[in-house]
Amino acid sequence: MTKLENSMANYDQLLDASGLSCPMPLLKMKQALHKLSANETLLVKASDPGSLRDFEAYIKLTPHHMTHELRDGVYLYLITKVEQ
Repeated sequence: MTKLENSMANYDQLLDASGLSCPMPLLKMKQALHKLSANETLLVKASDPGSLRDFEAYIKLTPHHMTHELRDGVYLYLITKVEQ
């Protein structure tokens, strides 16, 4: 079991962005993350391969922490909000 799989049971909000194309997964993720409190975790499911590039670029600009993996064609992102 991967670290992400272990953490999947411990998230505060789920965002299913499957079927959405760029830039919608990123926009939906930012909206959902904005509603969370510090140290809460967002699990995002996405099908768009471009979401990996977009999410990594966004996270580099923020203090938030992200782990990710690709499982059966679904991109899974676990993002922990850090207060800015």
